[in-house]
Amino acid sequence: MKLCKFGTNRVIEPKGVLPQAALKIDNNMEIHSNEILIDVISLNIDSASFTQLKDEAGGDEGKIGTKIKEIVAERGKMQNPVTGSGGMLIGKVAQVGADLVSGDLKVGDKIATLVSLSLTPLKINEIKAIQMGIDRVDVDAQAILFESGIYAKLPEDMTEALALAALDVAGAPAQTAKMVKPGDSVLVLGASGKSGMMCCYEAMKRVGPTGNVVAMCRKEEDKKRILECGFAHQVILSDVTNALDVLEKATNANHGREFDLSINCVNIPNSEMASILPVRDGGIVYFFSMAVSFTKAALGAEGVGKDVNMIIGNGYTKDHAAITLHQLRESPELRKIFEERYI
Repeated sequence: MKLCKFGTNRVIEPKGVLPQAALKIDNNMEIHSNEILIDVISLNIDSASFTQLKDEAGGDEGKIGTKIKEIVAERGKMQNPVTGSGGMLIGKVAQVGADLVSGDLKVGDKIATLVSLSLTPLKINEIKAIQMGIDRVDVDAQAILFESGIYAKLPEDMTEALALAALDVAGAPAQTAKMVKPGDSVLVLGASGKSGMMCCYEAMKRVGPTGNVVAMCRKEEDKKRILECGFAHQVILSDVTNALDVLEKATNANHGREFDLSINCVNIPNSEMASILPVRDGGIVYFFSMAVSFTKAALGAEGVGKDVNMIIGNGYTKDHAAITLHQLRESPELRKIFEERYI
């Protein structure tokens, strides 16, 4: 039977909302004619979510695994009740609904889903391993992709793990490519993480010889590597929760001027004002981080009289998977870092 392409038929509570907003969805793995069944290999948990789970569990892998299984059992999906975010998965297509068989997806194809786990019906049989350093959970599980769901077939010129690491944050560099213009000054907060590095790299391509890309991170070794790789013109060291310190150091690195655009890629709370304060009136503040409180951002900007355009970090934009994978093919330095850190 063909039902709503957005999966609303699987919403149990509350009725009338889409699956992402639902508190509980149906994770029965018997598919409808416009759904796709996936044998899941790994979950890539959203960075803000994994950080919260890790902190709550005191770094105990067993407790993290137990919490993940509890969330999925309760909600029918992997949606952190604290952060509201999910992540993404890689897996192998197990079954294609009758209404979708004419598409390009076939049984046996390995794919990465490019929609959030916070709306994806999921059933976990076993957690095989938790890879703490890269927010990844290897599982024996199944998931459902709705007709409206987007995905990318895993490329043949890189490992599954490498592709997953990059596609997990595909929205960030692709949105950066859309927003950054020649001559812009760009501040990237949380520049040493996956999304931060990719945004820096893309911004450097886009600003041209008259632009300025300033990266913010916390560790000296990250600063050194970003500069060595040419991912930014300048790098500042600061604590993103100290907005005034970020403002002073960032504007000093931008010749005393405010920025045209800031990009927030951090994975901890209370980073809103450090993103807003350094940006000029009429400039753009792009919040890719799922740790951001949009209430704090809106009221904070109002409170300091900042007329900035604030953009929510939509994980999807046209051609985002292609743009992201192209970065790894184009930059040996970026690919080396991803292979060292995230595989």
